[in-house]
Amino acid sequence: MHPTLPVQHDGSRGRARLAALDGLRLCAALMVVAYHYVAFGSGAWARPPAEAFPTAHVPASYGWLGVQLFFLISGFVICMSCWGRGPGEFAVSRVTRLFPAYWFSVLAVALVVCLWPVADETLRSRDVAVNLTMLQSPLGVDAVDGVYWTLWVELRFYLLFSLVVAGKGLTYARAVGFCVVWGFAAAVAAAVDEPLLDQVLLPDDCWYFIAGIAFYLMHRHRPNLVLWLLIAACFLVAQHALVEAQGRAEAHMGHRVPHWPTAVLLAVFFAAMAAVALGWTHRLNQRWLTVAGALTYPLYLIHERVGWLVIRRTAGAVRPAVLLPALLAGMLLTAWLVHRLVERPLARMLRRGLLRAAAEIRSGPPGAPPPVPPADPPGSPQDRHKITPEPFQAGGWNYGRDRR
Repeated sequence: MHPTLPVQHDGSRGRARLAALDGLRLCAALMVVAYHYVAFGSGAWARPPAEAFPTAHVPASYGWLGVQLFFLISGFVICMSCWGRGPGEFAVSRVTRLFPAYWFSVLAVALVVCLWPVADETLRSRDVAVNLTMLQSPLGVDAVDGVYWTLWVELRFYLLFSLVVAGKGLTYARAVGFCVVWGFAAAVAAAVDEPLLDQVLLPDDCWYFIAGIAFYLMHRHRPNLVLWLLIAACFLVAQHALVEAQGRAEAHMGHRVPHWPTAVLLAVFFAAMAAVALGWTHRLNQRWLTVAGALTYPLYLIHERVGWLVIRRTAGAVRPAVLLPALLAGMLLTAWLVHRLVERPLARMLRRGLLRAAAEIRSGPPGAPPPVPPADPPGSPQDRHKITPEPFQAGGWNYGRDRR
């Protein structure tokens, strides 16, 4: 029997909140932060990262894999949040989750860069404006912060998954069918090397989302051979695709690292998600993990460009061993403030406005007359069964009777 999990609730229609997933989110965010601060060849430190962090820079060189862990978690969470919801509710939940912290981060990072500019960093106001839509990647506009590229990947996943939610809603069979069809279609897209198909089907990244969906189906129902085969196929394809991804990461870092830790970390990610799906992590449902999980999205959005600017301006005066933990603590505090003072209240207001707008779109604005049913054409079969109202009276004469 699949175990019943003692889980927390997030207050959203009674959906259970798994604190272990929040812990994994925090791990993913810290991996990305370590990659950017310790291993990335940004030139922010006064010397190469290998000299500033002779020991830490090697494990930090694999921090880019935190993005793949985020995608795995996203597949699980999106499937969980969609269950029992229609397309409208799903869209509202995604907009209110993504945009409040993102809007603040875009404006805050742009302001910091404008106030304390660096010689090789410029931001144009029109680019910042486009960034607020989250469509800068497909439109070829420079991102305010480099990490925002992953949000375009997430948006495309949401649009694809909304096809499953539409119509009859999300069911077990529809979710499994979606995973199978998406996987085969992505493989075809990789084979034909068509840019449009690549943009729609995400042949490099879809495997993490598909595996996350399968893990959630295990969690909601029970494991079976079809789900295990789906997950195994996703792992096998993903570990092959990561060879090219590691090459891109090494180009940014400016140094090469062995590939075998990449495959090991991917296996650890899949094993951790399996533990959550099978109910082995219910003892980790601690309040602090939920709080930590809430910080990961703002931390991810604000840490890179602002962090590099702080490092550039202080690295010569403060030792790296002191500056790095102080910078991380400052970023975590900033993320908490953004979550409490910006993300939560703005998300509530945005949700209320979107739900009200959706209701008006469905039924018309308040005070609008009800829609009039279309009249049957003259001479239609329905006309013979209609009761004609009494002809109008005029000047004391009944024109209807006069004609009869």
